[in-house]
Amino acid sequence: MTALTLATAQAIVTGALAHARARGMKPLSIVVLDARGAVVAAASEDGTSLRRFEIALGKAKGAVALGLGSRAIGQMAIDRPHFFAGAVHAVGGEMVPVAGGVLIRATGGALLGAVGVSGDTSDNDEAAASAGIATAGLIADGG
Repeated sequence: MTALTLATAQAIVTGALAHARARGMKPLSIVVLDARGAVVAAASEDGTSLRRFEIALGKAKGAVALGLGSRAIGQMAIDRPHFFAGAVHAVGGEMVPVAGGVLIRATGGALLGAVGVSGDTSDNDEAAASAGIATAGLIADGG
């Protein structure tokens, strides 16, 4: 697989939501981007708070832009604040440096895109993203 299809992106969203509902998580927004950062699929559950979609998008966009999961980007923001500030500027401010943005890789390691999830704790957001990716038979790379 070299491209992220709509069917695969929708399977990721469905898998992430199923994971969240089975664990009683708060309502989530989920965004799936392809390797160039274009939105392929997205969903926001009933009851999500204002701007959850934009936060999920920022997690996924940061992951694609830097080739790292958003948890690792958060650590980078602590360790290398000047670099992080420049990177945020370079990507137009659309980067959220907390867990919940996970890279999607093919079984051979090729980057296919990223999933961003927001709505529960950052750890739970990341777990839902990873579960959705696994449901689609792909590799979750939290970075």
